[in-house]
Amino acid sequence: MVALSMVPFLGTVGFTASTSFSPYNYKRQISIQNAPFSFPRNEFSSSRRLLRAWPQSCLASGATGGKLPAEQSEIIFIGTGTSEGIPRVSCLTDPVKKCPVCTKATEPGNKNRRLNTSIIIRYAKPSGRCNILIDAGKFFYHSALQWFPTYGIRTIDAVIITHSHADAVGGLDDLRDWTNNVQSSIPIYVAERDFEVMKKSHFYLVDTSVIVPGTAVSELQFKIIPEEPFVVHDLQITPLPVWHGHGYRSLGFRFGNICYISDVSEIPEETYPLLENCQLLILDALRPDRSSVSHFGLPRALEEVRRIKPKRTLFTGMMHLMDYEKVNKNLENLAESEGLDVQLSYDGLRIPITL
Repeated sequence: MVALSMVPFLGTVGFTASTSFSPYNYKRQISIQNAPFSFPRNEFSSSRRLLRAWPQSCLASGATGGKLPAEQSEIIFIGTGTSEGIPRVSCLTDPVKKCPVCTKATEPGNKNRRLNTSIIIRYAKPSGRCNILIDAGKFFYHSALQWFPTYGIRTIDAVIITHSHADAVGGLDDLRDWTNNVQSSIPIYVAERDFEVMKKSHFYLVDTSVIVPGTAVSELQFKIIPEEPFVVHDLQITPLPVWHGHGYRSLGFRFGNICYISDVSEIPEETYPLLENCQLLILDALRPDRSSVSHFGLPRALEEVRRIKPKRTLFTGMMHLMDYEKVNKNLENLAESEGLDVQLSYDGLRIPITL
């Protein structure tokens, strides 16, 4: 393994995506995504070891950082941490107790340094690569400053929102750098319940008539998505409804055979069929010992891995109790005892995929 500026590939995930759905696009208006597949809303209540374990036919050739071929898609982890990020100021200023993970996180290139959970899907199409961002939290701009230049990412072709907490939408205002200087606008795909929150928290981005004339804010196209498959730049996305605390709904997303669930305390029974034949699972795992009211802890996350049975799992959304090296070393034992291919992700991790 090498430093984050030269991040290794951890294997290629292959699948074929259907492109049978199309969105309705209305700039500066709200659009509804319609598709024939319907999720039952009223039933919602109900790396060394890795490279050894992952099938050799799926490994990428030339496993080093740098530019990818134009036809190669990939996932890049823009952030893998909690809302406050790691390191915590409170830990670094504690005169009595030294937090080992936060202390490590101050070191350049340390994999315990984590900002708000987010990934970018770099989808390679015949017409060029599209950059689809999942979540833009309050630390998004800091993540972009580090990883966009590193990996040659310039445009943001779409943003998909999991939920309306600050660590998922707090960075929408910073998208003005792109819409002022790189591109004319950015479509934001968001559930109606979260859009209702954003009409208050980001009212000036939703209704730009309230801003002072002559000022520039993010130029965003809000697209309301139901819990049905929708298409973003020819890539089909299937929402994965989950609970993120009692009574609070969040969305994971499936694209091809990759399932991404970043904020979850409970998976409804109705969602499990959508997770069948998952090849790569990216799953919430807050802490090593137990779950919280709104997030899986590592023990519960592993229970879900055993039930869902993906070929490979990467955990995300880790707090400062999750030491990257120590936890991953313990997870290696599961490869020997149960054949589970699981590990923690880290900011800047890139994985080539086939879409």
